[in-house]
Amino acid sequence: MPPIDLRSDTVTRPDEAMYEALREAPLGDDVFGDDPTARRLEERAAELLGKEAALFVPSGTMGNSIAIAVSTRPGDEAIVEASAHSVLFEVGGAARLWGVQMLPLAGEGGAVPVEAIRAAVKPRDIHIPRTRLVILEQTSNLAGGRILPLPYLREVGELRRELGLGFHLDGARLFNAAVATGVPARDFAACADTVMFCLSKGLGAPAGSVLTGPRAAIDEGRRVRKLLGGGLRQAGILAACGLHALERNVARLAEDHANARALAEAVRAAGIPGVEATPPDTNMVYVRVRGAGPEDYRRRVQDLRERGVLALAVLGKALRLVFHKDVTAEEGRRAARVLLEVLAAAPGAGSEGGSEGG
Repeated sequence: MPPIDLRSDTVTRPDEAMYEALREAPLGDDVFGDDPTARRLEERAAELLGKEAALFVPSGTMGNSIAIAVSTRPGDEAIVEASAHSVLFEVGGAARLWGVQMLPLAGEGGAVPVEAIRAAVKPRDIHIPRTRLVILEQTSNLAGGRILPLPYLREVGELRRELGLGFHLDGARLFNAAVATGVPARDFAACADTVMFCLSKGLGAPAGSVLTGPRAAIDEGRRVRKLLGGGLRQAGILAACGLHALERNVARLAEDHANARALAEAVRAAGIPGVEATPPDTNMVYVRVRGAGPEDYRRRVQDLRERGVLALAVLGKALRLVFHKDVTAEEGRRAARVLLEVLAAAPGAGSEGGSEGG
């Protein structure tokens, strides 16, 4: 029996309908601008998010990097929520590639208080970097797939207009937020200048993301994409998968959210001392064990693997289990039973000792 893979929603495989879409896609050379399927994906993405233009890129990391590049100059500073992907998991790209200093600010559920953002903006002075950009993540991965509320994003959008800043929304899982709240993705997107979303996470495409924003920014972004080696040729093969994902796989994200809630509820109902599962907003469940450190979590990941469930130990501070289209409700229930066995049997469950991890 194949393992139940809950490491991430990036592990999905194309289904037969998606394979058929890529086989039938009309192709061209996207670097020359004549791949009709890539163009159609970009037009559709811009339409969905209410932006002037869009750019198909190989990955979310590249999309975020391009957004930073077109919104800043070397020596500038970007304010970012401290647990966001852009500051923790993109290899220091803002500094390494664009000479941009990142200023991480603590947030609650991925949301930095608006007044904290205001207070962090540097005054104009020749001695200090210029604050140019605010970056937030929707949904917030390390907060457990938490949704940044629309009123909050609107406040940030109003602040950035008042202070003359740019605002980039890393919307890797933007459509999870839209489905969970009923708020159209374009309403979230309207708060920011540039918005990136991933096709290769919950939407189920094998690769690719889309950066949207003002036409001038996207035109410059196309140059930066070429610089980074992201100028694919017959990109329509991947773009066709992305179009299929947008047309077929958005509404079904609700199933992933329901499966995540069921697993979190199973952990809560089990009442294992010292074990807590954060109630999920979307498709992620974070499980924490009081007193556990990095090695404890790695051991639990291995125990789960040996029993046929794949999960991640995130930064040595929690177990993360992510639901997606390739995991059924029954597989979710089976994963919950295995997880409870591992949590109950692990040495030190409920112990007050040990470290919190780094």
